[in-house]
Amino acid sequence: MSTIRLPPLPSIKDVLKIYRLRAMKELSQNFILNQNLADKIIKKTGNLNDCHVLEIGPGPGALTRSILKCQPKKLIVVEKDKRFEPTLEMLADAFETINGKMEIIFDDIMKINMSNLFPSTEIKAWTEKCPRIKLIGNLPFNVSTPLIIKLLHAISEKRDAWTFGKTRMTLTFQKEVAERLIAQPLDVQRCRLSVMAQAWTHPVLHFIIPGTAFIPKPKVDVGLVTFVPLTIPRTKHEFSIFEKVTRHIFSFRQKYGIRGVETLFPLEYRTELAQMMYKLSDLNPQTRPVELTIENIDNLISAYKYLLEKHPDIKLYDYRASRRIVSLSYSKDLEIIECVNFE
Repeated sequence: MSTIRLPPLPSIKDVLKIYRLRAMKELSQNFILNQNLADKIIKKTGNLNDCHVLEIGPGPGALTRSILKCQPKKLIVVEKDKRFEPTLEMLADAFETINGKMEIIFDDIMKINMSNLFPSTEIKAWTEKCPRIKLIGNLPFNVSTPLIIKLLHAISEKRDAWTFGKTRMTLTFQKEVAERLIAQPLDVQRCRLSVMAQAWTHPVLHFIIPGTAFIPKPKVDVGLVTFVPLTIPRTKHEFSIFEKVTRHIFSFRQKYGIRGVETLFPLEYRTELAQMMYKLSDLNPQTRPVELTIENIDNLISAYKYLLEKHPDIKLYDYRASRRIVSLSYSKDLEIIECVNFE
């Protein structure tokens, strides 16, 4: 990967002092100060030369500097915290002096429509190689899980950055989440996130970064994961129902999978329909969630959709809503009891 030398810049540590910047706990911010580590992270994203790169949450800009040195055609950074405006503008000015283009967007990545950020000339068919577009980010822990679910949803529907083809993304997660993303059947870390990530992408855990590499030091280490979208997904079902059934299956991870499947149905039909789902899927009801392959779960979803066709009245059943109703009823009963006792 060819690199360039940026004009002389103050170190990230000095930048934080100059602009009196500190990580905000409420935003789960952790900064990388070691530029060699930043370079190592960016090296794992592949060749960025002549690519369009979107960096999520650049903060003071350690990864941004490493990206710029790789001569992308254009770099777009999306940052929620406007305190970093002067530091990012300094990098944009430095990149411009060597005929580079860097755009700064102050917004929440959860609200961004990425299909508007890249030129149509970069579109490639889903059956072709990955487009010259890369997503990179050192994610705050509080947004990493909801964000990856949102991005996986976009991949499944080939929208946002995936309007352009099989766009790769390389993101950081706390170590436990990173290990769950790649966990295979029978792995103790296997969970809903494992299945969701592996149904539409091939996630690769590159290495673990010690928490001491960040300021402030988080209580956990960090994993760097690249997601390569699959040409052919491992499921034939739409994202919403796949996510719903998978979430229910893993809601009782230490018990038999049928325990979670039962919560898809109203109490009066629960046992019968859950057993039917497993029978239609040719699976043992005593199989535990961590033992299930994506293909097993895909079959369970096919069975669930079949049962919804036969029993359309259960389609709108919401286990969490029913629990809230029971909880409210129980609270009301307690109020009545208290009133009676008071009198």
